[in-house]
Amino acid sequence: MRIDVLSLFPDMFQATMGESIIGKAQESNLVDIHVTDFRKYTTDKHNHVDDAPFGGGAGMLLQAQPIFDAYQAIQDETAGQYPRGRVILVDPAGRRFDQDYAQELAQEEHLTFICGHYEGYDERIRQLVTDEASLGDYVVTGGELPAMVMIDATVRFVPGVLGNQASPMGDSFSNGLLEYPQYTRPADFRGMKVPEVLLSGNHQKIREWRMKESLRRTYERRPDLLKNAKLSVEQQRLLQDIKIDEDPDAPK
Repeated sequence: MRIDVLSLFPDMFQATMGESIIGKAQESNLVDIHVTDFRKYTTDKHNHVDDAPFGGGAGMLLQAQPIFDAYQAIQDETAGQYPRGRVILVDPAGRRFDQDYAQELAQEEHLTFICGHYEGYDERIRQLVTDEASLGDYVVTGGELPAMVMIDATVRFVPGVLGNQASPMGDSFSNGLLEYPQYTRPADFRGMKVPEVLLSGNHQKIREWRMKESLRRTYERRPDLLKNAKLSVEQQRLLQDIKIDEDPDAPK
């Protein structure tokens, strides 16, 4: 997979994208990440990439020309090697980014992220775009941090990036629920003991315990997720048990 990023602050990506799992994925040639400073493509003698909006208003807008030209340079460079792929505009008005979205993007051979700044974009930039994505209902100073988060979440699904390909499937939100509690050695730390079932060696009971605790954690912390979760008959039974545990006086 190749990932391109159009940004005014390419240095922000060096440490984040060069370390840990993402850095190792690049060393192993599983992912190829390129960050392009689109300021270099401006035709303005002062290298301005922004201008005041027509009709007046507060703030400045990113101009279309530098971004169009930078994107075209990427297309010229990758022609014959990668498809155009999806072009993701990082924007508060976009689709909410989540685990399903990350898994969807991981199926692509080529992704391009456009990171904005200032008050917004010249609307014509959207002609390049296939996706608009947002981390949530808040605004940050630029699109770089959200793009890094999206790239990190996406790359984890690329085959070979994680040592155990089952790992991302067990993450919180991968099955619509929060992940169950986990423990490691020692079994007794300062009087806090690992649940006996996890030491039993009984894989069936461990599986059921994990399923129930995943449901319990979701019920207690993110009950909104349960509204759209497709629960099996076994999960529905366990959830009913949890509700009784939490509120024994509730109607059965």
